[in-house]
Amino acid sequence: MAETASETNAAAAPEFQEPKATGYSWYVLSVLVVVYILNFIDRQILSILAVDIKADLGLTDADMGFLGGAAFAVFYALFGIPLGRLADNWSRVKLLSIGLALWSTMTALSGFARDQMTLTFARMGVGVGEATASPTAYSLISDYFPKKQRATALAIYSSGLYIGGGVSLFIGALIVKTWNATYPGGGPLGLVGWQAAFLAVGIPGLLVALWVASLREPARGAMDGVPSPSSPAPFRQFAQDLSTIVPPFTLIGAWQRGPAALAINIGFATAFVAFAWWMIELTDNPLTPHKDALAQWSAVALGYYAVFSWASTLRARDPATFRLIWGTPAFVCTTIGYGLVALAAYALAFWSAPYAEIVLGLPKQELAFWLGANGAISGFVGVIIGGRMADALRTKNPAGRILMIIFGVVAPIVPIWIGYTTDNTTLFYIMNFLAGMFGATALGAAAATTQDLVLPRMRGTATAAFFLGTTLIGLSFGPYMVGQISDLAGTMVDGKLVGDLRTGIVSLIAVAPVALVLLLYAYRAVPQAEATIIERATA
Repeated sequence: MAETASETNAAAAPEFQEPKATGYSWYVLSVLVVVYILNFIDRQILSILAVDIKADLGLTDADMGFLGGAAFAVFYALFGIPLGRLADNWSRVKLLSIGLALWSTMTALSGFARDQMTLTFARMGVGVGEATASPTAYSLISDYFPKKQRATALAIYSSGLYIGGGVSLFIGALIVKTWNATYPGGGPLGLVGWQAAFLAVGIPGLLVALWVASLREPARGAMDGVPSPSSPAPFRQFAQDLSTIVPPFTLIGAWQRGPAALAINIGFATAFVAFAWWMIELTDNPLTPHKDALAQWSAVALGYYAVFSWASTLRARDPATFRLIWGTPAFVCTTIGYGLVALAAYALAFWSAPYAEIVLGLPKQELAFWLGANGAISGFVGVIIGGRMADALRTKNPAGRILMIIFGVVAPIVPIWIGYTTDNTTLFYIMNFLAGMFGATALGAAAATTQDLVLPRMRGTATAAFFLGTTLIGLSFGPYMVGQISDLAGTMVDGKLVGDLRTGIVSLIAVAPVALVLLLYAYRAVPQAEATIIERATA
């Protein structure tokens, strides 16, 4: 209660003058952008390699959607929860450098995959490592930049997403072509082009991890005049948080809260299992029975059950943080609304290259260059413009940033429809550029809104919760949804399933109305939620 009182007094002090960002602040931001570029190179390189992996391992579009989505996303989201809390309680610089080393190693190990199972485990490892990136980076940026510059700084950091995603296509295509031309029958250790690409992009991250370790750790909460000391026992809290998300330890954690909590936990676990089984039966493709649906929905059920267990524990242990995150409809609607924007964005990022190669018949290196440059420039321009416009709208309207997220929902609809129904290559590239740019405008606004709705000591946890929306909704379902619909609309040719990627991608437009309803509610609720942060946390 003493901590809450000090937070209240500091936040209310009229003489507090907001510090300014320094040159070192911008240097740290530039390093974090490099890290995020590597983050998305390692994450998105699977896209340009998808056609080769699919042929070598005998996979379907839905299988590739699972590997590009839930196989990574569920573990990214789950470990983002305890790692986000660890970012609130321990050195964010050390945590980020360790995480970068881990995901780089697992990316390199993906190059030794010989079947779908080993590649799936490697992707899970990449997800765990990358879960350290955004909670630590968002928290560091919030302590290096004042509130009036925060959306801009977060937007610049987020540009690494688009640069990395674009560069991954070019690098992947170049390595595959060069390696396969040099070693047509397989190179050292029998590795083929797509395997060599994983090794080539994974290893440099180990060197960058040393660079990250040299950064200075900023004072937590100083930019907002709300100093927030770290926990004296961060790893004890981290172990407790891990126990809340890993079955069957989740049952032990529930039992510690009482028989009623245990009964509720078991009830929800049963409901998630039943839901997964129902969805497996509902979405199963009779041409490839249980081949992809089982893995997808089992992973999703595990993810949602684990999130429920964590949220229940958070409510018991830290009711103030629970109240400002899960108990705030404005936060939840903003997160889910943007999660649906991310669903379309992740799906397009993963499937645009395979679509151009399979449907339009474009050469891998040509499409990699144009789509890579396309994605990097459109995303960078969109996220920077969106961040600046969101900050400008925020000065005139407490809910102004939500308007930018709404724009990110509505504006891409026409470009997606035109771009993925035309056979004109130039028009496809132009529409893909516009869809990417318009969708990217929402990210800085959504991230800054969720940061503004919590106290400084809760920012790492809030970031983890925000990324639950972008991963367990966006990344888990976006690539898989397109792949699944593609397979269901496809046909068998010479004993092999040939999907209909055009139908799969155009179906993304259907999520826009749901996102719009959620964000319109958030637009009305955000001003009141932000104005009552202190009193709701104190209560």
